[in-house]
Amino acid sequence: MKIDSYLCIDIGGTNIKYATLNQAGNIIRNNKVKSIHNKIEFLHQIDEIVSKFAGVKGIAFCAPGKVKDATIYFGGSLPFLDGVNFCERYRELKIPISIINDGKASVLAENWLGNLKGLDNCAAITLGTGLGGGIIVNGRLLSGVHAQAGELSFMKLTDQKDEDKIAGLDYSAVQMIKNINKNTDNDSEDGIGAFKLINTKDQAALEIFKKFCYGIATIILNIQTVVDLERYAIGGGISAQPILIKEIKKAYKELVNENPLIDKMLTQPEIVSAKFKNNANLFGALYNLLLTENHETL
Repeated sequence: MKIDSYLCIDIGGTNIKYATLNQAGNIIRNNKVKSIHNKIEFLHQIDEIVSKFAGVKGIAFCAPGKVKDATIYFGGSLPFLDGVNFCERYRELKIPISIINDGKASVLAENWLGNLKGLDNCAAITLGTGLGGGIIVNGRLLSGVHAQAGELSFMKLTDQKDEDKIAGLDYSAVQMIKNINKNTDNDSEDGIGAFKLINTKDQAALEIFKKFCYGIATIILNIQTVVDLERYAIGGGISAQPILIKEIKKAYKELVNENPLIDKMLTQPEIVSAKFKNNANLFGALYNLLLTENHETL
């Protein structure tokens, strides 16, 4: 029996999120399961999810790592996915199947129905274990020659030869929260306690948080010098905290004010919170599939 909806699967290192959505982008049903870090068992998890939704109009995947020609390379926090091609794996279902990198899915979601809607030059940055990135330039999703445009985690932010610092490690939201919990009296392990300290201006927590925001602002400034975008949507679980966007904007102004030449040459972009927070990838995966079905590109 044909079901008038699409199955969207967001593959992550912590959870596999999945949902059925209609063509307008409305979630009909959603759920998640903990990701098993073993290839055979992990793929069995995906098989079980797919088997629950026989009859859907199509399946839209998004995953960490580089995605080229429907094949995952490296796999980010799930390196055993290197070489996996879900389009081939479920070919016998004879329905449209697509897969896209999770950072690129995020910017598609926001550009389709979110806070980047209708913009031809914009980006989405997802703050999580690493830094997810998706960039749209002149109305087209930026992929690059090797399908690795937007891999912000690998941006190097130091000129010191002996310092192996990359953005995804130094400006990981997960690591920032761990650092706050470790260096304060906070006895919780999640972000709720950490942001309670930030919002009440605990000195140690605020110092770690401001350093994190300054790093994100630096990344935005570096992207801006190359592609000159109108707006950046900041996503990930911590983007629900109003102080985050406020502090990133403040840090960006500090960066610009430090150098009058930058201030004179570069127009500051808008920096906003992403609409879809942690569900962005589900919407972006679907939009990618719809574009593929209609033989369109963004």
